[in-house]
Amino acid sequence: MARPYLVGDWVVYTREKYSPSPGPRAKNVSPALHGELYSYEVDKYWAVREVRNQQELVLETRRGKVHSVPIRDSRLRKPSLWERLFYSNRFPSSKIQSNQQSNDRNDQHSSSSDALPES
Repeated sequence: MARPYLVGDWVVYTREKYSPSPGPRAKNVSPALHGELYSYEVDKYWAVREVRNQQELVLETRRGKVHSVPIRDSRLRKPSLWERLFYSNRFPSSKIQSNQQSNDRNDQHSSSSDALPES
């Protein structure tokens, strides 16, 4: 059995797109019936932000967008060693874990400072 996804893990999600001009990272490109658009796939390099009941992942992009994806989605996979080494700049930074830790610290700090009397 594969290792479960954890918060902060990098993932690759293959997204299907449609446009009149596919970009350089497009793969499996095929024209539409009337030739106006192309359908293609693009690998998206995201990070796990949250795991919900081992059934669903909340994923975050480099720019902070959030997507919810079933864990068993066939378009979701863990990155290969090659992708981890050469495409590391395409994944979100490790701020996901540090943001959660700092939020936890802020919550603890604010609850302790609430108990102080006002001067």
